[in-house]
Amino acid sequence: MLAAADGRTSAVIETDAAEVSGVNSRAELAEVEAIWQMQRRARAMAEGATLIAPETVWFAHDTEVGRDVTIEPNVVFGPGVAVADGATIHAFSHLEGAEVGRSAEIGPYARLRPGTVIGERAKVGNFVETKKAVLGKGAKANHLTYLGDATVGAGANIGAGTITCNYDGFFKYRTEIGEGAFIGSNSALVAPVNIGAGAITGAGAVITRDVEADALALVRPEQIAKPGWAKRFRERMAARKKERG
Repeated sequence: MLAAADGRTSAVIETDAAEVSGVNSRAELAEVEAIWQMQRRARAMAEGATLIAPETVWFAHDTEVGRDVTIEPNVVFGPGVAVADGATIHAFSHLEGAEVGRSAEIGPYARLRPGTVIGERAKVGNFVETKKAVLGKGAKANHLTYLGDATVGAGANIGAGTITCNYDGFFKYRTEIGEGAFIGSNSALVAPVNIGAGAITGAGAVITRDVEADALALVRPEQIAKPGWAKRFRERMAARKKERG
């Protein structure tokens, strides 16, 4: 009325209450966030994603989720994540600044840090952490592994307990793993280092030099068995313990 009396025009804008909610405390911020998350989950499912327990999945403002994606309970998306069609994100995984390719599989309990690119049908499994790592099509890192500043070729297999030693306390270095390579369990790849296509590293190897394509790299002492040593050791130590009361 005042505007009309002054010769001015006015307009009415209708919107959802959540759009104009005031935030004056941390509690109110949490309430607004909860409303936004609920709406974002509903949108993801409407666009073709399956959320097993929607209330436990947390999206960032820019999360991109394709069709036929399955997201299991207790998954957190930080900023900068894109998940392609058909991918599966298993429970208790945390993704930030990462791209997940078509039909790839992540987790459970996986952590994808910024700069990670997971190729089509690649697999990052239980308790695997990646940072600035690129996994090619069909590559696998299934268990207990750290891949930092690394490129893993298509079809390569990273054994359990493998780490890329990418930091010397001052600088970061890259590890290059070729297509179809097989990295044995508990291998330590001391960057900068290149593992050729089709190469194999034996379990427990500490690789400090490049490995040529299709070669086998073994870096561990020869196994030696001393018959009866363990029995004699136990008898000797038991006798010593008895002497000391």
